[in-house]
Amino acid sequence: MILKMTIPNTVWYQTRSIVSSVTANTAAAAAMDRVPKVVEFRTPEQTVANHTRATLGRYYTVPGDVRKKIFAHGGLPKSFERQIKTFNECSLMVRRPAVEIMEYLQRTDFARPVNRFVLHGEDGVGKSLVLAHLLHYGFQQQYVLIHVPWVPNWMKRAKEIANSASHEGSIDLPLDGAAWLVHFKSQNGPLIKSLGLTVSREYVWTKRETTPAGAPLMELVEHGINRAKFSCDTIAALVEELKQHASAGRARAMVVIDGYNAFFQPHTRLLTEAKARITPDQITLTKPFLSITRNDWTNGVCVVTVDQMVKEFKDTAAGRQSSAVAGPVQVQEPSLALLESRECFEHLDPFVPVSVVGYDDAEYYSCIQYYLERKWIQTNEPGFEEELKLLSCQNPYQLMQLCASL
Repeated sequence: MILKMTIPNTVWYQTRSIVSSVTANTAAAAAMDRVPKVVEFRTPEQTVANHTRATLGRYYTVPGDVRKKIFAHGGLPKSFERQIKTFNECSLMVRRPAVEIMEYLQRTDFARPVNRFVLHGEDGVGKSLVLAHLLHYGFQQQYVLIHVPWVPNWMKRAKEIANSASHEGSIDLPLDGAAWLVHFKSQNGPLIKSLGLTVSREYVWTKRETTPAGAPLMELVEHGINRAKFSCDTIAALVEELKQHASAGRARAMVVIDGYNAFFQPHTRLLTEAKARITPDQITLTKPFLSITRNDWTNGVCVVTVDQMVKEFKDTAAGRQSSAVAGPVQVQEPSLALLESRECFEHLDPFVPVSVVGYDDAEYYSCIQYYLERKWIQTNEPGFEEELKLLSCQNPYQLMQLCASL
């Protein structure tokens, strides 16, 4: 005997609707998987001041015209510049150290002496790109940028050296000084003209060459560019003028120096005519940038980095480390120990230390998604993310180099 069960119409319709909704949700989920998840690793926010902790780990793109103004003469690592050319865009990741400093700046009382921030961390963790992010912030917020892209370039591979005519026993770097003034003009020229900044006193260069009091500040800059012989003295005058303008409230300045501890190394790679090693304090360019990082002025901020690569100036072979990624990761000493010079520590004290570390998990996977989108990674076998994570130790520079072959 066969029993027939009758299902009420209401139950049958409810069951059918549940099955239909599950099928629809599954199809929608499959469709979402096929759509590129751009929002996960990019932010459309182009105003750097609006980058908050909510946008951490996401990329934003620096417009090409802005990049030429800020970074045309330095400020981005060469490996990153090659990546910009390859990717056909300049995208920076919003990272915690930059957001932290911007939060501090938004709560700063600029009537008080300048705050000094010291970025420290191992090689390749992204200190220079954090500075680049802050430079873009300063540019948008109309700070006068006083930026040294990489101090060791002056101590290691100066374009030309000459005896200083104004400081006996000191050494000028005339071509490097003129190049820095071109960099300063590119970053700040329109802003300084709009602010109407002028020089406070007369500067006498020769019997026939002077910069009169009240002349536009950019006239002083142009003189140093056109007369490279006086470029180092021009920089010293420019820095003092900017300190005065900032303290008087006529402008707000942001000092950004990468590789700052190079100013306090025992010697440089430059030689005098007698083949004696030149020390950093003998170079006339050192003095103005030590002056601008003192806290004897207001209405500004100083952000500097201390870098392990600067220590290659020491004679010991142990101090020289290759920047290649072919070998195993080398054990480095604590980054703040780079302030081992008592003079360097006392010069910056008090300062706010800001640690820059490798990618956290969210930043790492965001970077992988970005590399996949830009076709920097073209071979993505199952589990490749975890393998790269272990090989790179989540170090941004090493990850970039490892992905180049994929």
